[in-house]
Amino acid sequence: MRELILLRHAHAEAAGPGMDDGQRPLSATGLAEARAAGAWLQAQGLLPDRVLCSPALRARQTLAALGALGQADVREEASIYGASPGTLIALADTHADATRLLLVGHNPGLEQLAALLHSGQSGDYRGMPPAGVAVLVFPKDAAIEPGVARLSQFWWP
Repeated sequence: MRELILLRHAHAEAAGPGMDDGQRPLSATGLAEARAAGAWLQAQGLLPDRVLCSPALRARQTLAALGALGQADVREEASIYGASPGTLIALADTHADATRLLLVGHNPGLEQLAALLHSGQSGDYRGMPPAGVAVLVFPKDAAIEPGVARLSQFWWP
């Protein structure tokens, strides 16, 4: 079995006048949420082999607040920011050698991806709260495609 873990960044501060969206930091609430997500991942034994993180400050801060991720290969991936489910599927497919892949990114792409991989339909799902975690399990040799995954766990702070 292979696992794809989707982690939406935690709560961020609102953008100030002239602030670039990619530079919004986590709020105090968001920092606590990210730490809680890290504690949950560790308690479940869900340490990834590889982590792909959006370059947005709030995503990088969420990742940093998770705490120790074991021996994970951590990479910043520009294509996650604003990505569609199709872009995220293509990205995950290029990392098929990872047994457990963690994507740290944004809505609506992550929640649509979770729905698409699990049910085969992306629809207008609004079920991935800030710092929410979806764990999707795939048969070992299966391609990452709509409807092939099983949602094994879902958590939010």
